[in-house]
Amino acid sequence: MLHPNRSRRKKMNLKVESAAEDPPDAVGSPFGLPAFRWFFAGRLVSLLGSAMTPVALSLSVLNASNSARDMGAVLTANTVPLIVFTLAGGVVGDRFSRRLVLLVSHLGAAVTQAAVAFLLLSGNYDLGSLILLEALNGTTAAFTNPALRGIVPDLVPTSGIQRANSALGSAKNAAKVLGPTVAATIVTTGGGGWAISLDAATYFVAALCMARLKVTGNAPPRKAGILLSLREGWTEFRSRTWVWTIVATFGMANCIQVGIWTVLGPLIAKERIGETSWGLVLSVRAAGVLLMAVLMYRITLKRLLPVAQTCAALIGLPLIALGLVTNVYWLAAATFVAGLSSGFYSVAWDSTLQEQIPRNVIARISSYDNLGSFIAIPVGQLSAAPLANAFGAPSVALLGGFLWITLTLCPLAVPSVRGMRSRSS
Repeated sequence: MLHPNRSRRKKMNLKVESAAEDPPDAVGSPFGLPAFRWFFAGRLVSLLGSAMTPVALSLSVLNASNSARDMGAVLTANTVPLIVFTLAGGVVGDRFSRRLVLLVSHLGAAVTQAAVAFLLLSGNYDLGSLILLEALNGTTAAFTNPALRGIVPDLVPTSGIQRANSALGSAKNAAKVLGPTVAATIVTTGGGGWAISLDAATYFVAALCMARLKVTGNAPPRKAGILLSLREGWTEFRSRTWVWTIVATFGMANCIQVGIWTVLGPLIAKERIGETSWGLVLSVRAAGVLLMAVLMYRITLKRLLPVAQTCAALIGLPLIALGLVTNVYWLAAATFVAGLSSGFYSVAWDSTLQEQIPRNVIARISSYDNLGSFIAIPVGQLSAAPLANAFGAPSVALLGGFLWITLTLCPLAVPSVRGMRSRSS
């Protein structure tokens, strides 16, 4: 029989346990939890603003400078720090309260975007200042992303993780559909500065939402030394074969897919189906991703990751279609299937990491995931055109599609991937 004081201590400990430690049937909908509602509201508004920025910033810089080189420099200034500081972002996300990290990073993004908007609206265009501000904005994103993935298990129990990711994925993809259109409208009617000022406002609103979060459990313990934290994160990442195998294969696959789709896709489409039809294809893909993100709120699978890894192979279908098809309808159909598969995989991967990875290392493992998955993308983008000149764009697209399928199916040969079971179903 338990001692009365010991029993009371046990009850007190239960009160400070993370929501992720609750029993699987502890919650039906994550929206029943106030903390998740505030988090979702903050993400929704910030995602809408972020989806507008690339279009608004590109058009604003192009209109102000009439230089594609300036536009490329500003956009690159935002991307490079995102890659360089992603590992540091993972360390910070595990060492400090993720609520505090998200609050500070959103405020930082709001300030930098407000300064960019001021430069554009005041007519004081200066390339150096814009590069500096966008580099700072990219740095804030490097610290935001690992904390975003790490905080979800702090907000919802294990049973609600997949539904939470489905809701967040739906918001993200809806913003991607609406954001560019809204941005183009604002740029046309009032100028890009106003669209970027709206982005700054959404970050301020998101910061207010993050300030309202009441995260259960204690803040992650602080380790001594950044290098030690990075080494520990790498050890944890490397020790999980199912994680690094998938990250490594997607690092190669993304290099192929993004390079072909973003560089050769418009070129092939212009010659075969027309620019308007290419826009339709991109919209169809976005619709597929959004639809599946919504459906994942209801889908429950015991072997979520193996099924998702199998479905990921279908993302290569549009590349094959680019190499073979001259009919826009077949390309659109392949792209829609790829969108569905991408939406499924995104929710499944985030949910699996959040279920299987300890909370004290999830931000660092997420940062290694981000770095490994995306660091080779510039190589693919730079090599796509030379390869197309040497072998023909359709042939490169066709080969790239088959390589994607092969690479994404390879992790299924690993027992820990093939046998992974979901804890929430």
